[in-house]
Amino acid sequence: MTEDNGAPDGQPKGVMTRRVTVSALEEYLYKPLQVLDHGFVRLIDYMGDDNAVVQAARVSYGSGTKQVREDRGLIRYLMRHRHTTPFEMCEIKFHIKLPIFVARQWVRHRTANINEYSARYSYLDKEFYIPQPQHLATQSSINRQGRGSVLEGHEAARVLNLLQEDANRAHDHYVEMMNEDENGEVLRQDRHGLARELARMNLSLNFYTQWYWKVNLHNLMHFLALRADPHAQYEIRAYASVMLKILKDWVPHVYEAFIDYRVNAFELSQPALSVLRKLVGGKPIDQKGSGLSPREWRELMLALGLEKT
Repeated sequence: MTEDNGAPDGQPKGVMTRRVTVSALEEYLYKPLQVLDHGFVRLIDYMGDDNAVVQAARVSYGSGTKQVREDRGLIRYLMRHRHTTPFEMCEIKFHIKLPIFVARQWVRHRTANINEYSARYSYLDKEFYIPQPQHLATQSSINRQGRGSVLEGHEAARVLNLLQEDANRAHDHYVEMMNEDENGEVLRQDRHGLARELARMNLSLNFYTQWYWKVNLHNLMHFLALRADPHAQYEIRAYASVMLKILKDWVPHVYEAFIDYRVNAFELSQPALSVLRKLVGGKPIDQKGSGLSPREWRELMLALGLEKT
């Protein structure tokens, strides 16, 4: 339950604070932003802003930063040269509701604090993720982690029906094994219920879980650089896209530098840099003489706009 202003129960309304606040981010607080069919991202708290990054850097660098005339320039310098600790001075905390299979992919980022809803103690609602038809695709023939062509017609309908049926059946059996409803009321007096920690193992990976996820700005950007990328799985990318918008409103100068130097940038290896120098110098060069693998060569040519996708 929340108060009229969206704050949790017990939190006073209109309390003044001396801490740094970001007006655009204040508008996000406690409001769930829908993701997928039943999921959401909800901002719970944050600490710091663009100025906190600058402040931390200037304490660390001392007089050396006096040559940087503006905060934006310093932030871009820090991002360009891959400094990390100034960005770690800002933190943000989310309440996230997501399918279990997305959570298991997400938790591979071991750089945040997580507290997840526990099905050992609590009842899992009958909420599960069913993809939209346009997101049902075959296995990619060139990428083991990717999707190929979109399923259509009878094939798509059959898959959607199977997903729906399996999830409904799994939850019905989950309830039957526990022999209790969502309020803890016994369903049948003539039988014992299975422990919740055992009954949950019957549920499929598209059921929803929830967690609180707290992360510093540096690690958030690392997460977003990977999970907002077009090559990331659609379902986790949907969450990353919402969080990317929050990042933009929270720390606009950091966001700008992040997009310029991380998201839309291309890192060159020593052999790739050698190829680029030869191209700039007008010297002929091909993949076989470049020292690059065919895949590296293609990636470089694509980044330079010398080959079409």
